[in-house]
Amino acid sequence: MSERAAPFYCPYCGEEHLRPHEEDGTWACGDCLRVFRLRFLGVGDARAAGRRTHEETFR
Repeated sequence: MSERAAPFYCPYCGEEHLRPHEEDGTWACGDCLRVFRLRFLGVGDARAAGRRTHEETFR
């Protein structure tokens, strides 16, 4: 199994000074001092998520 990809920037301030935090999957931003977790929710059909597809929107 491969290592998870690291985020490129903080989702709050946009800076790139990130480091892994204590818990698995959490990151700390050195600029805004926020700690956040990124989680992959999955790949699926847009209809399963309750969103309309492009074709359904323009019928």
